[in-house]
Amino acid sequence: MLNKKSKLEPLSDFVFLRFDKTKKTASGIELSDVSKNKPAKAKVLAIGPGRLDRNGNFIKTTLKAGDTVVVNPFLPLEIKVDEEDYLVIRENEIFARI
Repeated sequence: MLNKKSKLEPLSDFVFLRFDKTKKTASGIELSDVSKNKPAKAKVLAIGPGRLDRNGNFIKTTLKAGDTVVVNPFLPLEIKVDEEDYLVIRENEIFARI
């Protein structure tokens, strides 16, 4: 789901997201749930393989590219890679999968 040219590969349990733009104004401007100041739906673009717990056990990620999730709209870090904007968050900071 990441840009096909992108060589970006998430590590650990980092998740790359893009907020769903589901609402349009009469003039055609797309608004996301972020503007409503409540948990927002986002699309998973890519996710790392997993992480190690305190005991050294590997915990595999449970999400996959294409999943729709609910997150705190102010928590993800915004980054720009190869002229594309992404949101980055850890898997354990995601509220739910829809």
